[in-house]
Amino acid sequence: MRWIDFLKSRLFFKHLLFSIVITFGIIYLIILSLGSYTHHGESYTVPDFRGKQPSELTQYADENGFGFLVVDSLYDAKLPKGSILLQDPLPNSKVKHSRTIYLTVVSAEPEKVSMPNLVDLSIRQAISLLETYNLQVGSLEYIPDMAKNAVLYQKYKGAEIEPGKPIKKGSRIDLVLGQGTGGGKIQIPFLLGKKQSEVMKILRASSLNIGNEVFEDGKDTVHARVFRQSPAYGSGVMINMGHSIDIWYQSDKKVNFNELIRNYKYDSTANESNDF
Repeated sequence: MRWIDFLKSRLFFKHLLFSIVITFGIIYLIILSLGSYTHHGESYTVPDFRGKQPSELTQYADENGFGFLVVDSLYDAKLPKGSILLQDPLPNSKVKHSRTIYLTVVSAEPEKVSMPNLVDLSIRQAISLLETYNLQVGSLEYIPDMAKNAVLYQKYKGAEIEPGKPIKKGSRIDLVLGQGTGGGKIQIPFLLGKKQSEVMKILRASSLNIGNEVFEDGKDTVHARVFRQSPAYGSGVMINMGHSIDIWYQSDKKVNFNELIRNYKYDSTANESNDF
């Protein structure tokens, strides 16, 4: 048959080979154009956008095709309002072209929460509950009452605050507590060599307040350690519950705190021996 003869002919095979080449050529060009269009294989390093305003990001959208989406806001009184606080992906991450960068910015005003009821809780329970509500412990005030370290009143800016009242996150809540039946005295804690975060925990656990804080080398909380406190620590020296302790800090890069603590304890022991 003629069509069978044609299929066996050189002309058919030439046409078939030509069609195959054309088909693969078209497919190759499509893949090549798609790769160029989608920037196939290219990656971009994500810059650090933290501290910038969203309005400053236009150039990055133009250069790398990044998209930006604000997904959350947090309040921080120390940072400029509206500035970028967090980003996802993180700085220096490798991403593809046109990747969306999710941003958390600094809100203009802190969010509000309902004031919890702290009355009749122990000081430890009250502190834990305040942290849950993103509130801070203010000053501790002790008054005569049998219920030692139990919350009798909760105050905000000097006035009692009722449970359920809206209050800004981060607000400081002052606590009025019972001093118990032991006269309301407490041993002065030894704070030399402690970090600022450790000082706060120790003072709260001791029913005391933080007084003035002086950073001799600038407010470097990473290396700052207590090198002086007032009233000073002394074996058997007692103060009233709710008393404030003033603190002076210096950098552990400048002061040998192991030696300072060792000498202080030696001097304290020597002074006690001289009293007899």
